[in-house]
Amino acid sequence: MNRRRFKVDPKLFAVATAVACLALSPACLGQESGERISLKMTDELTLSAPKALEPAAPVAPAATSTLRDYRIGGDDLLEIQVFGVEQLSRTVRVNSRGQVSLPLVGTLQVGGLTGQEAEALLAQKLAESYLQNPQVSLFIREYTSQRVTVEGAVNKPGVYPLRGPTTLLQTLALAGGQGSLSDMSEVMLFRASADGKRAAQVYDVERIRAGEVDDPTVMSEDLIVVKRSQTRILFKDSVLRDILDAINPFR
Repeated sequence: MNRRRFKVDPKLFAVATAVACLALSPACLGQESGERISLKMTDELTLSAPKALEPAAPVAPAATSTLRDYRIGGDDLLEIQVFGVEQLSRTVRVNSRGQVSLPLVGTLQVGGLTGQEAEALLAQKLAESYLQNPQVSLFIREYTSQRVTVEGAVNKPGVYPLRGPTTLLQTLALAGGQGSLSDMSEVMLFRASADGKRAAQVYDVERIRAGEVDDPTVMSEDLIVVKRSQTRILFKDSVLRDILDAINPFR
């Protein structure tokens, strides 16, 4: 039985191998500069000059969440300060029923309240019978009952606990950072409203990193989705297809 031997040009094979390595790296996509790189499989690797990109449709800015929106939950750790009365200042943990036990006021229901609302409630209780115009400050030191879910093109998708005030960038860092094919210009944050319906907010993480917009605070039960970049996926598929065509002897 005769066998046909196909000879592959070593130079072409080396170029194809180099392009395959580049195709899997975000750096070759011109991520920071927004350049488009076109690859042509010939006797040598050629890079085209950057082309002007058409302006993308503007994305409506999402409302930035602040720590004032956070609701106290069971097992959270609270630091309470009463100005001028050191005996009333202490650190307490919220029980499973959302309550804390404090001197003079006894058991206080703080579960479901924001830090500001809990401050006002404690000041009201102290002012009823014990102190005149008490100055109360409350700081939430640990958010042990709160969790956030990260999905999509990140290195370690999953459910992560919130141990304190946590921003979007910090949450993405917990999930191992962006994946090789991620699109960080439109990161979706889904949050349930009071009626249980999830509303989507869109954030441009690159602008947050540059300090152009605020880094929003994530809340318990938030869902963060990092989409895959269709441009990068098409680019990678095109490069790999060119490589296969170049070294395929049956083409």
